[in-house]
Amino acid sequence: MSNAAATLKSDLTAIVGEHGLLEGAAVRERAATLWHGQVDAELLVRPRTTEQVSSILRLCHQRGQPVVTHGGLTGLVNGADAARDELVLSLESMNGIERIDVSGRTLRAQAGAKLGDVQRAAEQRDLVFPLDLGARDSATVGGNISTNAGGLRVVRYGMMRNLVLGIEAVLADGTVLTSLNRMLKNNAGYDLKQLFIGSEGTLGVVTRAELRLVSKTRSQETLLAAVPTFEALVELLGRLDAGLGGQLAAFEALWGNYYDFNTAPPATNAAPLERGAPFYAIAETLGGDPESDRARLETVLGDAHAAGVINDVTLANSESERRAIWNIREDVWQSRVIAPLLSFDVSLPIENMKAYTEEVCAGVRAYAGDNRAFVFGHMADGNLHLVIAAGDDAATRARVEDIVYTPLARIGGSVSAEHGIGLEKRAYLPLSRTAAEISTMKLIKRALDPRGILNPGKVFA
Repeated sequence: MSNAAATLKSDLTAIVGEHGLLEGAAVRERAATLWHGQVDAELLVRPRTTEQVSSILRLCHQRGQPVVTHGGLTGLVNGADAARDELVLSLESMNGIERIDVSGRTLRAQAGAKLGDVQRAAEQRDLVFPLDLGARDSATVGGNISTNAGGLRVVRYGMMRNLVLGIEAVLADGTVLTSLNRMLKNNAGYDLKQLFIGSEGTLGVVTRAELRLVSKTRSQETLLAAVPTFEALVELLGRLDAGLGGQLAAFEALWGNYYDFNTAPPATNAAPLERGAPFYAIAETLGGDPESDRARLETVLGDAHAAGVINDVTLANSESERRAIWNIREDVWQSRVIAPLLSFDVSLPIENMKAYTEEVCAGVRAYAGDNRAFVFGHMADGNLHLVIAAGDDAATRARVEDIVYTPLARIGGSVSAEHGIGLEKRAYLPLSRTAAEISTMKLIKRALDPRGILNPGKVFA
């Protein structure tokens, strides 16, 4: 360890104590992301309070020491990668849920709190924090804020941005910005929290958040439908949205080969419906009257079946059946048995989805062979996920990224819907943002982090 590193270690230990600091192999054995990533950092600091975060960043700002913030490490764009000369600041010890205001329907949590813990804490008070992800028991509040996470219920409740009322954040120089607003309406000046939501830790370190809760519904219905065409998939979405009086909470599309692959060995998921349909849809409704809500849904589905919009459908009759349906959607690992995966998270208008996915799948087929592209995602909000089982070497990555990202520029799509830019998508940011937008982003970055110490190189160089 160099003299500078030894001095940094000593000064950090004075702030957080010996148990608040990891070094060497204990740092590098940690994965930077769920699937891939690289942590070469020599030191990792684990503050327990906002005051400690402030002291750490003030120290790093003075020395020009780069800092990479870690949350639940479920990101997929190398946003948590840390080089040898970078300090990892992990919020894992700041994981408390501080208060729940039942009448105001708000919850205050520290940034390291797990999403699943927030959900369960709200449910104990007959309330719901509606953001929901497959990685709910790993992803953290701070990480969800940093990437503006979306998840399964965006069609009804919106992105994380819609569910955050206020935040506390520490700026690069150690300044603590406390804006823990608890009100739905507050137009007193700039809404500063929005700067930090979706900024991937490049503008400040979020330490606490005031989150919006909603009332717990009395009914929940989950269905799986087999659909004959993409046009029918779009029509089914419209019929459910219009026919259920605002109860539609989630609508997920699965391309046929994704469903087939995830319900056949070696996958452990059963196939609730026969395999072989071109498309499948998973939809979930939340309402206030179990008996009438189910009857209304059955009517909408019966009409859809009679009109040829769906070939077959099943409704979950228990929580275990509900989870079995959702497990098919969330089991994104199965196609690794073909080849190492590349994963993508894009957003585009629904009217362009058919042509776009046909173009991408044809491009992958020509490059890597049949049945290598698997498409699924939150179709109702324009967000699709793609996993390409073609290998992950540099040449394959470059070719597949070009196949996936280049068509988005023509249709006004985005190279990132909810996972962020990180390092992985940095070169493709100009496909989704104008030069003026990127220039303005950099201007904000320089204003809040003039020495460029926060998550350096992420989002843009």
